[in-house]
Amino acid sequence: MRTIALLTGRNLRIFFRDRSAVFFSLLSALLLIGLYALFLGNLQVDNLTERLLDASSDNIRWFVNAWVFAGITMITTLTTALASLGVFVDDRATGRFSDFVVSPIRRWQLILGYMMSSFIISMIMTLVVLLVGQVYLLTQGNGVMSVVQFAELIGYIALSSAAFAALSSFVATFLKSSGAFSALSTVVGTVIGFLAGAYIPAGALPTGIVNIMNSLPFAHSAMVIRRPFTANALDAMTGGEPQVVEAIQKFYGITAYVGNVEVTAGVAVAVLFGVLVTFTALGTWQLSRRIR
Repeated sequence: MRTIALLTGRNLRIFFRDRSAVFFSLLSALLLIGLYALFLGNLQVDNLTERLLDASSDNIRWFVNAWVFAGITMITTLTTALASLGVFVDDRATGRFSDFVVSPIRRWQLILGYMMSSFIISMIMTLVVLLVGQVYLLTQGNGVMSVVQFAELIGYIALSSAAFAALSSFVATFLKSSGAFSALSTVVGTVIGFLAGAYIPAGALPTGIVNIMNSLPFAHSAMVIRRPFTANALDAMTGGEPQVVEAIQKFYGITAYVGNVEVTAGVAVAVLFGVLVTFTALGTWQLSRRIR
């Protein structure tokens, strides 16, 4: 365990020492904040104001703020997990694996070092984003989550970070240069916001596209993270009216359906756990083949 801890610490130091890597790992989150500030925020507020005539503008703005920060939180769990694997790609491109292979370090310890650092970096960066989101809501006069809701959210963030760290570990093994890794990170960072329904609400998209999105783990992660994030604001905005709550939840991806089949929170957790187990196995196998 001491060797794994040392390797994990070494990967963490390399990642956080590279300020550009830290910045670009948050690029998608920053992009969403920019889009929200420029026009997405007002667009969603205007849309809800037209539909909910009895709702106050403060509560509508509270709900939109919470929904946007939930999307940013989900995006960060994936983009930072992937960005942290730049250390692996750099070690491979510069031939450092040769030094590791002739050292007393066992291959499985090296692999766990990369995976653990990816998970820890994803958790740290996402918790920072979560804290910033809660402080922003407070400064806007909005309420924050209860202790139970916060604990539920931390659990979903930890599961998403672990699942996407495993998925990223598998994907990174196919890359041989830092340039290819940077290009992949840019593409993933741009596309993930659409796949998670963070840029445009699911209800504004064609049914076929929504069914595809809701079949993927990215939408599942976004869905469970949005629930504790938006629960209080949704109740305040709708007055707890069941039919209105259900319609808003479906439109904004707080609930999800594939066809007529509902993707429950239990199903979403099972899918993310399946991603974690499957890609941990595949990533370990791929990493062991690449470390020579």
